[in-house]
Amino acid sequence: MPRLCRPKSMSLCCVLLTLPLATMASADDIVEQIEIGLERYQEQDYPGAITELEFAINDLRKLMAARIGETFPEPLDGWTAGETSSDGGAMAAAAMFGGGGTLLERGYQQEDGDGSVNATLMIDNPMIQSMAAMFNNPALMAAQPNTDRVRIGRETAMLEWNPERDSGKISMMLDGRILMQLEGRHLSSQDVLVDMLAAWDLDALRTQAAR
Repeated sequence: MPRLCRPKSMSLCCVLLTLPLATMASADDIVEQIEIGLERYQEQDYPGAITELEFAINDLRKLMAARIGETFPEPLDGWTAGETSSDGGAMAAAAMFGGGGTLLERGYQQEDGDGSVNATLMIDNPMIQSMAAMFNNPALMAAQPNTDRVRIGRETAMLEWNPERDSGKISMMLDGRILMQLEGRHLSSQDVLVDMLAAWDLDALRTQAAR
């Protein structure tokens, strides 16, 4: 049974207890960490309070990342998909080049072929700003070799395709802070990347990634 909430943490408890049962244990841990942090703060044990709250923040980020990960596109017909993960090496690289934010990945594999696609989602990382100019400047985008503008609903995506290698990458930015990329190899056509990006649940992604 979920632990009882103290009045000061009642609002947070109510939110956490609405999580799916699979994440209930994590939610209980977070509530406990916050309550212990509050106790240590009241005892003027500030280093101890900071430690408990930092653990709680990290666990909250994991819960948020799990929900964001559910927005990744399901595999197309004839494809399979792996689990969504926050790769440790990728996270370290993101931190090195600007730090912070969320970075998630999911791999896709063609069932009867050699095709593969790696989907990457980055949120609130300074690296995203380096690409914002590209999406906001049609002339700059047009100047890139083997690159075309693609419409996904009302959003603009940038498709890079190399027909000689049957490989390419498609990128799309949402709200100036969410970068989605699909990079594929040994594909039958660029349509695989376009169709997979079009299958991404953008409404759910915006909801789960809301500040």
